[in-house]
Amino acid sequence: MTHAPFDPASATIVIVTFNRSHLLTGLLESITAMEPKPGHVVIIDNASSDDTTEVVDSFRPRLGTELVYRRLDTNTGGSGGFSEGMRTAYEIGSEWIWMMDDDVEVVPDGLAKMGKWAPRFKSIQGRRYDYDGSEFYWQYRIAERMGIPIPFAPSGFDASGYKEMNSGCFEGMFIHRSIVTQIGLPDHRFFIYWDDQMYGWLASRKTTAVIVDEFVLRRTREIKQWDMGIRHMNASSNAYRFYIMRNRAYIKHYYRIHDNYNPVLFGLGTSMTFAKELIRLLFVERTVRGTSNLFRGLKEGGKLGRDRSWTPMPALED
Repeated sequence: MTHAPFDPASATIVIVTFNRSHLLTGLLESITAMEPKPGHVVIIDNASSDDTTEVVDSFRPRLGTELVYRRLDTNTGGSGGFSEGMRTAYEIGSEWIWMMDDDVEVVPDGLAKMGKWAPRFKSIQGRRYDYDGSEFYWQYRIAERMGIPIPFAPSGFDASGYKEMNSGCFEGMFIHRSIVTQIGLPDHRFFIYWDDQMYGWLASRKTTAVIVDEFVLRRTREIKQWDMGIRHMNASSNAYRFYIMRNRAYIKHYYRIHDNYNPVLFGLGTSMTFAKELIRLLFVERTVRGTSNLFRGLKEGGKLGRDRSWTPMPALED
């Protein structure tokens, strides 16, 4: 079977930003240097109060591709921003949608590197350089029944240049519209955290999802870290701690819908998540303040998990 060659104009970069115009500037500068460029760039602004609108306008004449800017009325979190961004990209007819936060830059031939794999796969994750130029390790596989990342899945690649994944990360997810049609938009209800893992898992149930040995992004924001050798543990925030625990309820609902829910194993995954966040507080942030947000998230998640009226994000009709 012959596959059509990848057309860069069929791709759209979706960027979600919030009050970080200085970082957005760096990303847009990197897009001006790309060769080839995508057909569109979609920017979703989560109601920023800084000069984001002015920064976007300053790039319109020189970006070298069509720019679509949506400024939302309220901050919908990363989840809401990526949901709106994917909806916008889908509605303008994009065949490929490349998701990214505002704290990365694209390497000049990044789209060409991703496009090389497009004839073979429909859900693709590229690799990233960390802030200091080192190789960023992303946890590309999850323990499905527990709903948590496998922290030390092998990081090396063999001669094939790819590894199958059952997760996703909106900092670089490259996905075909046919998969979006089947699984719908990212679930905005997560607000932040677990949304991209869930979306990648749903995609992996419809197609062979892969991470490829191609460095296509570079992180531009320095984050306090604990170096654990093969990977790092980043500092977090009280908001993240709350949503990390609360949003376990949404994973539970999706697992129930897809017949993947085992209460014992999922409960173990939730306990391990709680323990990991305690370790993060102690070893990265050197404090125990913030623990109350973990308990708040658990309590709210318990209520959400008992909501029998809950429904998943619907599939889209092409």
